[in-house]
Amino acid sequence: MTQRFEYRVVQVREGMMGGGSISDAKLEKVLNEHAGDGWQLRAITAADVKGRLGPGEVEGLLVTFERPV
Repeated sequence: MTQRFEYRVVQVREGMMGGGSISDAKLEKVLNEHAGDGWQLRAITAADVKGRLGPGEVEGLLVTFERPV
């Protein structure tokens, strides 16, 4: 029997308006919150993430988690 997984992708950025790099503490918090729900880190990818308040993009991370279903 093949094991099945589900995935979750989370956008992480430092602030709503961009600027500055993502802090270690913020990334740790995201990782630990999801690990507490059974999610395992699959990948972290640097990406330009569209801002919610404007047309520009901000530097951010896409954090991909997986867990068995």
